[in-house]
Amino acid sequence: MSKPNQLILAGLAATALVAGAFFTFDGAALRAQSAKPAKGAPAVPVSVTTVAQQSVAVRIAAIGNVEAYATVALKSRVDGQIVEVAFKEGQRVAKGAVLFNIDPRPFEATLRQAEANLMRDTAQKEQTRSQERRYQELLQKHFVSKEAYAQIRTNADAAEAVALASRAAVENAKLQLEYCTIRSPLDGFVGKVLLQMGNMVRASDASPLVVINQVQPISVNFAVPEQFLPSIRAHRAKGQLQVEASPPNSDKVAATGTLSFIDNNVDSTTGTIKLKAVFPNKDSALWPGQFVNTSLKLYDQSDALVVPSQSVLTGPKGQYAYVVKADMTAEVRTVEVDRVDGDNTIVSKGLTKGETVVVRGQLRLSPGAKIMIAKPATAKP
Repeated sequence: MSKPNQLILAGLAATALVAGAFFTFDGAALRAQSAKPAKGAPAVPVSVTTVAQQSVAVRIAAIGNVEAYATVALKSRVDGQIVEVAFKEGQRVAKGAVLFNIDPRPFEATLRQAEANLMRDTAQKEQTRSQERRYQELLQKHFVSKEAYAQIRTNADAAEAVALASRAAVENAKLQLEYCTIRSPLDGFVGKVLLQMGNMVRASDASPLVVINQVQPISVNFAVPEQFLPSIRAHRAKGQLQVEASPPNSDKVAATGTLSFIDNNVDSTTGTIKLKAVFPNKDSALWPGQFVNTSLKLYDQSDALVVPSQSVLTGPKGQYAYVVKADMTAEVRTVEVDRVDGDNTIVSKGLTKGETVVVRGQLRLSPGAKIMIAKPATAKP
């Protein structure tokens, strides 16, 4: 073999030795790395709360419609021209306040004529009564016949009847004159004036002059499913039931009233029973025609298990919650929800008093995951 070929073979052998040593070192390093223990998953930061056992009201929620406690459509009782409108549209008016004045002059003239007729007929009555007394004295002395006395007495009675009719005409004329002033029959708010000053009004008109709504107190109508009817009637028999009402998306405290009416039949088309509640409405927060959220309180449940509603999730197998175990790991717990009351949920099964449940951060959790409490939360009473 020539010398150049020997040098080439020696170089190849040296390269093979170096490569073998490299791969041997690299494989050992990989085996050593795989032999190291794997790092655990980081703890998930969550907010938690404790399952509380407290007294919670049992309520029935519904959408209600506000209506005036009383509505009066004012009409005129006499014919005439409106000479004054004594209020502004939308104004609050007191019972007895003057709203409209109708031209009183024709009725004043009628009253004066009726009073004159009464004076005439009263004088005639006194004259005939005086004559009847004289004839009675003559009859006792047998100076006149009984028939003559009877005629005089009949005339006196007729004159008295005419005087009574004239007195009634005077009272009627006064009443017609009084009707020229139209007053508010209740405390409330007036609506739009439907007939302005200067217009002629008739007692036979179908349309009113104005509509007045009484809003203190005020009523709220709402309907609930018929299956609640037995419970509502049973608890109402024990005392007044409280109803709360608040406009949607309102920051104001809900108005409190009492249930005043249960309809006498169930609506067969909707399967609901109509109810009505009355509210004092001192601040006029409720207004006729408004839609409100209503809540009818039946009774207080003293031993309810309460958690924030956001701690209860819904999965393929139903509703569940994450419970924090003693070793700070997450446990999935199937729960049964009795009802939702505002921001809280009342749980009937699956949780016990004092257990810790996750309120926020559930999306990053899995069964057995490590938990780190980031910010405690509490259930709202």
